[in-house]
Amino acid sequence: MLRALIDRKGEPFAYLQGQTLYTLAGEATGRLKDGFIVDMAGNRRWRVVGDGVYNLNGSETVGFFGEPIADDYWR
Repeated sequence: MLRALIDRKGEPFAYLQGQTLYTLAGEATGRLKDGFIVDMAGNRRWRVVGDGVYNLNGSETVGFFGEPIADDYWR
């Protein structure tokens, strides 16, 4: 199962499969680690609280994770 990362406008722009975050084109761009989305180099990019995704200081909402969907949804 995967979960779409949906922006504030309601549009999906990435998806999480396991602990890895992918673009909609299927390119690995980061991963979920210890309550943060980190880039492929391990640098913290966003904070994750429940289903919500926020900038690092929590002052701006990036988006949220949607309900789990089938693994082949964007393929």
